[in-house]
Amino acid sequence: MEPSRPAPKKGVRHRMIGQMLVEGGLLTQEQLARALEEQKRRGGRLGGVLKALGMVDELTMIEFLGRQLGIPHVDLSKATIDPDIVTLIPEALARRTRAVPINRDGKDLTVAMVDPLNVFAIDDIRRTTGLEIVPVVATEREIVKAIDRHYTVRESMEEIVRGIDAEQAAAAAEEEGPLSLEAMADETPVVKLVNMIITQADRDRASDVHIEPDQNVIRIRYRIDGLLRDVMESPKHLHAGLSSRLKIMASMDIAEKRVPQDGRFEIGVGGKSYDVRMSTLPTLFGEKIVLRLLEKGTRMVDLAELGLDADLLAVYEKLVLRPHGFILVTGPTGSGKTTTIYASIARINSAEKNIITIEDPIEYQLARVNQVPLNPKAGVTFASGLRAIVRQDPDVIMVGEIRDSETATIAIHAALTGHLVFSTLHTNDAAGAVARLVDMGVEPFLIASSLLGVAGQRLARRLCVKCRASYEASPDLLKELGLAGVPGSVLFYRAVGCPACRQAGYLGRVGIFEMMTMSETLRRLVVAKETSSR
Repeated sequence: MEPSRPAPKKGVRHRMIGQMLVEGGLLTQEQLARALEEQKRRGGRLGGVLKALGMVDELTMIEFLGRQLGIPHVDLSKATIDPDIVTLIPEALARRTRAVPINRDGKDLTVAMVDPLNVFAIDDIRRTTGLEIVPVVATEREIVKAIDRHYTVRESMEEIVRGIDAEQAAAAAEEEGPLSLEAMADETPVVKLVNMIITQADRDRASDVHIEPDQNVIRIRYRIDGLLRDVMESPKHLHAGLSSRLKIMASMDIAEKRVPQDGRFEIGVGGKSYDVRMSTLPTLFGEKIVLRLLEKGTRMVDLAELGLDADLLAVYEKLVLRPHGFILVTGPTGSGKTTTIYASIARINSAEKNIITIEDPIEYQLARVNQVPLNPKAGVTFASGLRAIVRQDPDVIMVGEIRDSETATIAIHAALTGHLVFSTLHTNDAAGAVARLVDMGVEPFLIASSLLGVAGQRLARRLCVKCRASYEASPDLLKELGLAGVPGSVLFYRAVGCPACRQAGYLGRVGIFEMMTMSETLRRLVVAKETSSR
């Protein structure tokens, strides 16, 4: 193996890249000088500094440099990487050098890198693999995502693949029954796989875990901040053992694979306790499994912490403090409706009030609140449970969701007879709640008489505060946002990406709200059956 060529000093390499960007018209000389000064102050790669300062988009920069240097650019989001190729570079080295192997051709290993001019990194990878390195360039965000996807659970996956034949385990389980499978699962690597999947979901702040069988693999994805992200792919033969293990934990029928099932279980992860709701769905290549993770004992959010601005908060709090009436919270699944209602109940919870809820499921346990879980098998539905609740001398009632005309009618009659009633609806906006109730068959005059107001909400991703970059909005953008003519400069922020947010640029979510309170004009329109668009 021939010795590697001498590496240019780091500062020299930065100036060389920067000068190429200047000569290519992507930077001015003044911008380069400012960026180099900032790079000396904060450290890190010049490309990262340019991106943070908003001078050059990372993708534009690497495509330009790739053309100038004759180094191909690869889109890792569309690349299929052989898991066996990934193992050629240890995870620690991949993270340190910001490099991931993507292909091998004989003694040549193609490696996607953030900085393909970093010959120190190339030499480290060459010594570790014993192969000649062919560098290609990719964005840091794509490389970090690829490393997370292929390395985070790699060691556990290899151990599982070596330790179990899942098809044989599942077949034996079906023959011997659930009790035998429970005993076997305690000794098999399948339990490690389940624990690893949920532990990693906790670390990544995932709200849901999707386990999806394909023709030849199982694909595992996490929903993080509202978006699904690929985590890993594993051999298809593990699916039977994995699904059987999870079904036992959720008290499901492990032999039934033709119809959807629902179940739940509790599990401790990293000192936290989770209530896990599990559902299965038969698909062409096997049962798709979704796990919804609900952390138990989470601190209750105060109304003021929901994200309502001062004016909307005052309006909504005034509704919550009313002695009777009907309050609805609307939005799509996963938009935080339950959190808003729990915060509302916490605001008025006191020793003087009898508060009863019926929920599916009970997501948080509230002191001084009588919480009833839905149990359709025992005949406890929202409608039947609500009928029983109104006979329990309640002051405040919470119905998890209005799903049918019967439940809606009972809830409205409860609101008209001196109770404060909270519930949720799946509609696109606040005004659409009225139309939805009418579609269910509720008389408009009952809606007009009982409804106090409707809160519509969404959850939007929040910019990561550790890496967001500020910029001054252009006049065109201000005009588009209805802010034209605002005195002074308006500062905006853009997503950048850093290790804290795993290069996503976003970390956590924040609520966005609209409020519709029932005025006399609105009540007349409801009785007249006017549309929500008016």
